[in-house]
Amino acid sequence: MKETLAGLILAVFTFIVSTSAQERPPEPDGYRMEDYRAPVPATLAGARVLTTAEAEAIWRAKAAVFIDVMPRAPKPQNLPEGTVWRDKPRPNIPGSMWLPDTGYGKLAAATEDYLRRGLVRATTGNRAALVVVYCQADCWMSWNAAKRILAYGYSNVAWYPEGTDGWERAGLAVAQSQPEPRTGEETALPR
Repeated sequence: MKETLAGLILAVFTFIVSTSAQERPPEPDGYRMEDYRAPVPATLAGARVLTTAEAEAIWRAKAAVFIDVMPRAPKPQNLPEGTVWRDKPRPNIPGSMWLPDTGYGKLAAATEDYLRRGLVRATTGNRAALVVVYCQADCWMSWNAAKRILAYGYSNVAWYPEGTDGWERAGLAVAQSQPEPRTGEETALPR
């Protein structure tokens, strides 16, 4: 009876693992250009793919800079005059730099410059520094951004595909953050 139950559990586990692996799309040659909230590949050529346990170990050791690329909610058009608009804070991995909107498939020149400048600030110009890129689970934004960072010549890029969803599922603390300022914006708020 115990052997039958163990065999059944193993069969169900094997089915779940093989089904999840089959649902993962292959890496595209370029950047993902649409439908950003969808299953992501299991790999990213040139980058290390992290589990939550690995991301946590790197974070606890303070061995990397963490870059959150979750998009920022835009200010609504046509707000009545005098309406106070406050950005929605983003709960991210404590100590992360939030560089919103930098994970789209195609970036405007100003957004690409914002990403490059943010990386220089985060790494103090060291392209060999470990950079961990994340967003949320099943979010192509982090995959695109990590791929782009590799193309900029950073040699030690890690992609954390579970992002804040995986982090919170593991019971790890998040911190409310604000985006890094863009050129011409106020100075950065404490992270």
